[in-house]
Amino acid sequence: MNVAAIFDIGKTNKKVFLFNENYQIVWEKSVNLPETVDEDGFPCEDIAELRNWIVFRLSEMQELKEYILKAVNFSTYGASFIYVDEEGNSLTPLYNYLKPYPEALKKKFYDKYKGEEKFALKTASPVLGSLNSGMQIYRLKEENPELFAKVKYCLHLPQYLSSLLTGKYFADITSIGCHTNLWNFKKTKYHKWLKKENIADKIPRIHDAGHTINIIGDIAVGVGLHDSSSAIIPYMINFTEPFVLLSTGTWSISMNPFNDTPLTFDEMQYDCLCYLQYKEKPVKAARLFAGNEHEVQTKKLASHFGVPLDSYKEILFDKNIISKLRGINLKRYSSSDDKYKILRESPFEKRNLSDFKNYEITYHQLMLDIVAQQILSTNLVIHNSPVKKVFVDGGFSKNSIFMNLLAEAFPEMEVYAASMAQASALGAALAIHKNWNPKPIQNDLIDLKFYKH
Repeated sequence: MNVAAIFDIGKTNKKVFLFNENYQIVWEKSVNLPETVDEDGFPCEDIAELRNWIVFRLSEMQELKEYILKAVNFSTYGASFIYVDEEGNSLTPLYNYLKPYPEALKKKFYDKYKGEEKFALKTASPVLGSLNSGMQIYRLKEENPELFAKVKYCLHLPQYLSSLLTGKYFADITSIGCHTNLWNFKKTKYHKWLKKENIADKIPRIHDAGHTINIIGDIAVGVGLHDSSSAIIPYMINFTEPFVLLSTGTWSISMNPFNDTPLTFDEMQYDCLCYLQYKEKPVKAARLFAGNEHEVQTKKLASHFGVPLDSYKEILFDKNIISKLRGINLKRYSSSDDKYKILRESPFEKRNLSDFKNYEITYHQLMLDIVAQQILSTNLVIHNSPVKKVFVDGGFSKNSIFMNLLAEAFPEMEVYAASMAQASALGAALAIHKNWNPKPIQNDLIDLKFYKH
């Protein structure tokens, strides 16, 4: 059986899948690797451990008699650079994007390049410190110029992992175009600061995400993708009508590939950004820390009502509870002059749990508050675009209260809970489809459940 191996490298879980030609997963392994620390003692990915695990899994796959390995690709978390020398050896740890960024250095950078607002708008990158991966390169250059002089290439993580197999060095638009401070969205090219700081030559040329490099025995190796961009590929392939994808996990990210209106600075204040998908088209996206909020508040509820932590899984949408709560809360969301205030402050946080009769009613209130935030966040990317469908995947797609309230909030849209196995890994396999898979792509890769409003 012909298969493609996809390494899906998350910050916590590292997974590898074999997909057959019908894009079904036929084999998988996962691991949670221990972190190490960088020279400042800050936790970071142990790149040697990750390399060893990938090499070990590849040799294991090649021993499997029932599969013929035709292709390999990588989908990994973003905002992470590896710096390699002439021989391809890594020169530094894989610095953690959560590492605090020196304020003085940040000020020096933005003062030099027309200030935070102008720069952020040009690069569609909210000011996020180390999460703007280009700022990591700037930091290395400023803090350690001798080491920086030895750097041949700065590679985002997916391209570094790909280079381990191919010995070739490329950049990829999905990694570059995601809040990195590297790309000028207006001019669709690198921002000029890279030239001015003598960094441009250390970034390899961009390689199309659909192209592959052949290695021993004609295995097609992809150049790798940023996982958020990869996860939208199955939807782009299966649906031609304009849609928004609401991907829910720790973050709820509303992604609209059919909205190319320029980002405003106000939108950026509400956690809106643009990134580039694998066909180089901008995707407007808005982030909300909704999954994290759900986790924090359900712990409080469980402790207050003395019930098990996951009791919410048993609770189904109850129309009567919702209409009673709405009657009590009528002025709750409309009284504020700044309707976006609730994106920054959790409405539920201010509630007194003793005001509620039982766990079920309180949980409905929590979901009402989260969905009120979600509606505002998702509307930031729907505004002025021809979207008619909303697909929700991830944790909240299985939550009947969330899904029913969302469908009610968007009566002019079709709202679906979408499920598929491993969206970002599947996207990375589909991106290189033409180079390994002779079969046409089926149109049933995604299971949909429609929610009536």
